[in-house]
Amino acid sequence: MTTWSQFTEEAPSIAALFLRRHQATGNLCLLGTVRADGSPRISPIEPMIFEDMLVLAGMPNTRKFDDLARDPRFCLHTATVDTKVAEGDAKLFGTVTDEHDEAVHARFAQKLFDDSGFDIRDEKFDHFYIADLTGASTVEVDDDHLDITVWKPGAGETVVRKH
Repeated sequence: MTTWSQFTEEAPSIAALFLRRHQATGNLCLLGTVRADGSPRISPIEPMIFEDMLVLAGMPNTRKFDDLARDPRFCLHTATVDTKVAEGDAKLFGTVTDEHDEAVHARFAQKLFDDSGFDIRDEKFDHFYIADLTGASTVEVDDDHLDITVWKPGAGETVVRKH
């Protein structure tokens, strides 16, 4: 499994752009999953980096988590509202593992409470998905060109420039 620190070591510019866009949108991202009929689903989510893991947790009994239970593949996209993509854009790809360790859940809930005041410390998680990143990319627009940075585990970042 690719930890968050491994990802940031191998793909520092992609990780930095993802974090910058993630913070700029109040932690909102769009999660792409595969529905039961094979069609795609896009859902809002607020992923969190916690103890060197990218955590995809949220409200219980949602279709996006049903999708991940059935098919663990996902795409996580920073929410973009600017058609010129002036601030850049990032996508993370991978699969999830459902972490069942209640001690991890408790620490996560405490951190969420400490950071935001949102209190789920006494609640049980239906799913607590940890991302295993298998790829990532960013798009950045500069005056006369478009830079697409791509990462695969163990391969570092590759930049493709389009004019």
